[in-house]
Amino acid sequence: FRRTLEDAEVPVFVDFYADWCGPCKAMAPHVDELAAEFQGRALVAKLDTDAAQAISQGLGIKGIPTSIVFVGGKEVARHVGATQVLGLRQLLESSL
Repeated sequence: FRRTLEDAEVPVFVDFYADWCGPCKAMAPHVDELAAEFQGRALVAKLDTDAAQAISQGLGIKGIPTSIVFVGGKEVARHVGATQVLGLRQLLESSL
């Protein structure tokens, strides 16, 4: 995970979620839309906080869904809570 963040030549948007999380499920189509819209300009990824607890804890994920944008391996933007595609787009565009 860390290597992906550090080696990416474009911003990396990560959606931290869990399968049991209702707001996460509601936001999933918006994350998919964001991935299609920013193809080639950003990497959009999802990380299951239950399956990757050490990573989630290391990043201080306290609530889900949480969206974080990384540039050069460093966090540059974060949003906690469900949001529509417009909010996700603004979060990602702030790092381009």
